[in-house]
Amino acid sequence: MKKIAVFASGGGTDFQSVIDANLKENFCEIVLLVASKSGIGAIDRAARCGIPSKVFAKADYPDLEALYAELYDLLTSLKVDYIVLAGWLKIIPESFIKKFEDRIINIHPSLIPAFCGGGYYGLKVHKAVLDYGAKISGCTVHFVNEVPDGGAIIAQRAVEVLGGDTPETLQARILEVEHELLPYCVKKLCEGKVQKVGRNVTITE
Repeated sequence: MKKIAVFASGGGTDFQSVIDANLKENFCEIVLLVASKSGIGAIDRAARCGIPSKVFAKADYPDLEALYAELYDLLTSLKVDYIVLAGWLKIIPESFIKKFEDRIINIHPSLIPAFCGGGYYGLKVHKAVLDYGAKISGCTVHFVNEVPDGGAIIAQRAVEVLGGDTPETLQARILEVEHELLPYCVKKLCEGKVQKVGRNVTITE
């Protein structure tokens, strides 16, 4: 069975969606939660489910390279197959990404390539969607490369933007879809049913 580590920086609802789906279908072993700071909800979720967690705070290291070097050693010792970014807001150096090439996935709350890249995270994404007047938004699961939100797309789901939406209401509806799409993609990845050729990704049932 494939081993995954989940990286989170906030409340951990996407993390919880993977936990819940895995409890039902047992498609992976979640061996570690990596948190970007202490006191976040994701850590509490891990503790309740008996999943080990470790904080890697930027302030505790001389630079990001040192942080990710130690993190790499830990993940290697745990024999982690895949990394799942579930609301991870810390920059990942290219050197680390290369070591886990095509083994890191991320979920982003828009339909990439729209409303993504540097500065687009959390409610900022949904505010930008509404300010632009877009009629459709959604979420994207993609492989991680050296370009923020620039890796090959694994799967996407669309969500209609409704009249009267606020960033908060749009975020809530998209989160519901994220909580279906992310576990689905993690499951398929761990089952070896995600095939990537260049930027083209196919999923087999």
